[in-house]
Amino acid sequence: MHLGTGATFGRALVLGPGGLVGTAWMAGLAAGLRRGGVDLGEADLTIGTSAGAIVGALLATGQDLDRLAAPARRPGPAAPRREVDAAVMGSVFAVLGEEGLDPGEARRRVGRIALDHAGSDDERALLAARGALIGSTTWPDRQLMLTAVDAATGEPVVWDRTSGVPLVHAVAASSAFPGAEPPVAVQGRRYMDGALRAGTNADLAAGAHTLVVVEPLAHVFPREQLEQQLAAVGARAVVTVGPDPDAVRAFGSDLQDRANWEPAYRAGLGQATATVERLRPVWKAEAEAAAEAHWPTR
Repeated sequence: MHLGTGATFGRALVLGPGGLVGTAWMAGLAAGLRRGGVDLGEADLTIGTSAGAIVGALLATGQDLDRLAAPARRPGPAAPRREVDAAVMGSVFAVLGEEGLDPGEARRRVGRIALDHAGSDDERALLAARGALIGSTTWPDRQLMLTAVDAATGEPVVWDRTSGVPLVHAVAASSAFPGAEPPVAVQGRRYMDGALRAGTNADLAAGAHTLVVVEPLAHVFPREQLEQQLAAVGARAVVTVGPDPDAVRAFGSDLQDRANWEPAYRAGLGQATATVERLRPVWKAEAEAAAEAHWPTR
């Protein structure tokens, strides 16, 4: 998908990567914000990457977020059961941390690692788990963009409802980080985690008047890349949300630890109480301005 320049619209929501615990935290945060009168699902454009692709799909399709409070205890959505391959993940981070390596070459090397350790049974399990988690197989009418990276070429892609890619496949591919999940086959090619493009990928929100970025790994990674992306967007109002100290403690040391799903969800729910006061003024003001100016939605 090619993004045109000069677009002007109201509210963009960017949801970043964060593993299983980041998914749970964002879902809890969004559920709490909705209770407080700020429905992130109303965004004119939602950009989801990795964990953010899962939550973005939930929001844009209007799902009940409360059902994710304890997905392992009830039928339907469940966290994937594949164990993390620490050796593979270590190899991936070694490549990503190599100083001076061209980003495209880094993605290609990571892709080779991912493809060398992929299994068809793992891919089927991932698709089933993501389908149960998001609760929808149909792209929403609201503009939802999901990122991924071609595992063979290292080329980033951005999918939306016009791309001809099934929603579940797009979500699964965007959240398939090597070592945690296998690449996903889409239209004859294999794709992996969209965070390998540019982390949170906030630059894709160019043209937004108001930008809200939810970044589960804000406490882990340097902010420089995000700041550069925010500058490129040039939104007149920007709100960034990362996990508070309670959420960081709930995450634990392993982003893929299923045991921390419920604590992370509750931490997000709790953090929403303070976050809603930051978001409500800009979120509501932008909606009112859009209605008066008749700005297009995406």
